[in-house]
Amino acid sequence: MRYNARELMLIASEKPSYFFDKEGVLIFREREHFWKTKAVNVERWCRLKGNLLFYMKSKNKFSSPLGVFVLERCTISSSTFPDPELSLKIQFELDPQVQYLTTVSQEDRDTWLAALQNSSIEALRGRFESLRGTIMAKTGQDPVPGPEPPGLLNVNEPAERLGIHLHPDEPILELSLACSELITPRDDRRPNSFVQVSYVTPPGGFWTKHSQSEIIEATSTPLFMTTVVFTAGSRLTVNTRVKLSVWDVKDRATSTMYEIGSAMFPVKDILHANDHRLHLPLKSSEANTVGYITILSWELSDKTPMPISRSPSPSNKRVLAVDESLFEPVSSNAKYCSLSRDVVLKALYESTTTKTYRFPTTAGSTLSVQEFMAETKLSFHIPIQLLKILIDEEKQQVVELEDLGKLTPHWEQVRKSLLDHHLHLVHEYTEALHGLQTYRGPAFKASCLKEDKRFEFVPLNLHLQRMRVQLLEEEIDNVYDIVTVGAMAAHTVGFKQGGLKKLLSSHEDVYSPKGSGSGSSPGQSHSAKARDLLSSIQALKTQIMYYSESLMRSAKDLAPGDMRRALDSLTDKTRQLVTVCEDRLLDYAIHSLKAARPDYIATTPNDEGDSVTLTTGTEDDPTAKWTWEGDSFKPRTSHSSWEDTLMNVDKSLDCIIKKVDQMTQQEPPANLINRTPKKGRKTSEWSEALYPLQQTLTQCVSLLTEKVQQSLTFLLLQETSCVSSRLQELQNRRDVVFSQALSAVVAGFITKLRTSLNDENFLRQLYLVGLLVHYESLLSPYADELAMLEDMVVGINDLRNVTFKIVPASSTSTHDLLPVLTGTRTGINVRIPLPPGLYGLLPAEIRSGMLLRIQPVLFTVGINEKATLAEKFGNTSLQEIVNIENFSRLNSYYEQYMEMMPASADIDQPHQTRLAGLLQFLQNNVHIRKSKNVEILQQSAEICRRLNGVRITGCKSAKDRTAMSVTLEQCTVLQLEHMMAPQIFTNALDCMRRFWCEILMLSPDYHVAPVC
Repeated sequence: MRYNARELMLIASEKPSYFFDKEGVLIFREREHFWKTKAVNVERWCRLKGNLLFYMKSKNKFSSPLGVFVLERCTISSSTFPDPELSLKIQFELDPQVQYLTTVSQEDRDTWLAALQNSSIEALRGRFESLRGTIMAKTGQDPVPGPEPPGLLNVNEPAERLGIHLHPDEPILELSLACSELITPRDDRRPNSFVQVSYVTPPGGFWTKHSQSEIIEATSTPLFMTTVVFTAGSRLTVNTRVKLSVWDVKDRATSTMYEIGSAMFPVKDILHANDHRLHLPLKSSEANTVGYITILSWELSDKTPMPISRSPSPSNKRVLAVDESLFEPVSSNAKYCSLSRDVVLKALYESTTTKTYRFPTTAGSTLSVQEFMAETKLSFHIPIQLLKILIDEEKQQVVELEDLGKLTPHWEQVRKSLLDHHLHLVHEYTEALHGLQTYRGPAFKASCLKEDKRFEFVPLNLHLQRMRVQLLEEEIDNVYDIVTVGAMAAHTVGFKQGGLKKLLSSHEDVYSPKGSGSGSSPGQSHSAKARDLLSSIQALKTQIMYYSESLMRSAKDLAPGDMRRALDSLTDKTRQLVTVCEDRLLDYAIHSLKAARPDYIATTPNDEGDSVTLTTGTEDDPTAKWTWEGDSFKPRTSHSSWEDTLMNVDKSLDCIIKKVDQMTQQEPPANLINRTPKKGRKTSEWSEALYPLQQTLTQCVSLLTEKVQQSLTFLLLQETSCVSSRLQELQNRRDVVFSQALSAVVAGFITKLRTSLNDENFLRQLYLVGLLVHYESLLSPYADELAMLEDMVVGINDLRNVTFKIVPASSTSTHDLLPVLTGTRTGINVRIPLPPGLYGLLPAEIRSGMLLRIQPVLFTVGINEKATLAEKFGNTSLQEIVNIENFSRLNSYYEQYMEMMPASADIDQPHQTRLAGLLQFLQNNVHIRKSKNVEILQQSAEICRRLNGVRITGCKSAKDRTAMSVTLEQCTVLQLEHMMAPQIFTNALDCMRRFWCEILMLSPDYHVAPVC
């Protein structure tokens, strides 16, 4: 409007009254002078034409015009200030100042309010659409027919020919920027410049801020490596105007900066320009040339300038060339589909943020780099699934405790205390589950919520950081993924008493995933082994029941061969059951439970050395139903010993073996084969003969497992009685930490699997060796972060009990592609559904249902100021121990990898250090004491990448330190793997870190200056 000031003054002062929509006196509330804060009321003559409100110097109709309001992107409403009946206010977007107006009467206020509210283009468009809709409803025809406005970039046309629609996040135009001859007010200072990009599509009249480049310091000829990408969702047309504003940052700390100049161009100019390159002058606010800016458009799949169709399409639309490989079906372009279109990754991730760069290489070519950050739905999905498992497990333990029967008063009190603990956990976890199921919001937990009890099971700031690198001349298209997550710790509980590793040190055996040997003394803790025994016995019982039913079906069908095979399996599983039940720990548990009965009196030896029982168990003891006497089973009411119970199982199996041997030694009589069974008779004589023996065996096995269940439950009751006061806190803390760790590893596993489905070596490695999961911790072993690290050590160690199973998905809907958790605390199985087309790419071993294991390793190095305090005044022993222990695990995994996959092991590029050498360097580093030895993290991360592992990085909140680490790793990969020019390493690092700054600025719990 600066250029049209004269014309605006002529309109305001010389046009007659009928030309305006409304005119009259309005009282303005404004400052008396601009340097004073006192407000005064000034009467001014006002004239409204369209969306322009002119106001004069005084209330005289013929006074000179003073200014004009453009009534767009503003809110006009009545106001109670300064006069509740006569005032109205104008509030513009992004402007904290409010303009108050007062009329001379209430009627005048109402007419001015209506006129002002209906003056904007948006209001006019709304009335137009309303009238258009009314006419269409009455006539059935559009009163304003015609083709779409010409010039729309039909980016979907190539996709529609292939039956695929372009996602709004897909790029359609990429621009590179460079400036030259920038002029600043001071000749002795070179600018620290960046470019801010805005655009507007007619008939819109307001610029939309799109993006901005990185800051290039102290140069008048900056070359920006961050490119400008417009997506399909930008709704570009060939008439869209792009504005490039170049700013000079004088002081980053205070965000002091000023605009050097700007340039504008329509999109059609860059499409029609020679070599798709524009060279425009930068104009200052005084219309002086202050430099030049060059714009270059890129083809989306190549570094060469973009070709453009010169002939109009049949619909009179200009078509922007788009890389048609983006529209290939998932099956043919399986490895590098975008997060927004791939059916599997789209089910896991949302709210993707993208940044693009162009970096030169040492060979003179250009790397196209795309950086993605996405939120994952697994942040809440995995905790919900795990909480359901934990609630069911706690309820089952309540049932098992109640089924123990009568106990002595002491153990009754212990049982009551333990029951209260389990019921409390059920209540706590049920509330947590309800809170997560009803949550509606972002798909991640911000760090400001880390102490919120409602989200304690949810990992902190869990995201996927993906870098895609393309070099089309050499057909390079690689993806590098890093999962970022905050410290996996119980933030809601606190860290005053330390973390899990410290708290569990006195109860290690009780909660350890590995138990003691069977030869341990009864006084030692056996909880872990008791759980393992119980799990094994329950599994064997299920198998025995299955094979006994199979035997009966074979007998019914008169199939001697099938009977013999079923009997062999039944014998094997029953013998295994008896062998497992001969464990000394189980014998100790049975005698302990017997001693805890109210009517128990110890046995005493008689003169002849035999044991004499003074009292026996109660008659309702389920094990007092059967006993073996000679050649048959007879009921008895006296309390059967444990040895008798085992003998009953063994003898009942012998009876079945003898009977089957008799049957199979002779062919079935012809009359049994040919005879049609009578009505109601569905069993053969063989099955009738076997039925009572089979029932006896299953009853004995059921009684055995019931007694085992009670005895081991009581053993667990004994073990936990000494720590019951701390049990609830420790169990809850461990569940919280495990939930957060599991969410991160599941996200990493599925992403790695989807990305590597075409890699046969990776799939073989998956079922032969397992998947390596590398956790990189940047926590400092000092104060609260030391306790967080102790939590992480235990949580990551617990992941060794997690297995994965890949199954075909029932459909491609998002719900059916999310993972499903089964199992218990001691063994979680994650079922990963894949669409049929992708599931068919898996090897037969994985499709057969093989359980896939992971090997988690944790390397930690503190890098902030607290790490310095820990080295000088604290103790870094935990950090050193963790690194040494996990190096041993990593080295063990490498040895298995070399043994199982020698053909594909250690395939290195000529410029790369061999894996064996990297492991040797890492071993040296973990055994030496060096301040902030980040080489441990870098070398272990490189080994993980070379072994096809999953990378997970985090610090306290997965923000500042994580950003520094991830961006450094990405730039290192570009230099080592893709020969990025070393002289731009620092600039590339600054570009990527500025991208993280933009993300952190958008975070609801993070506030930084607008210039990073």
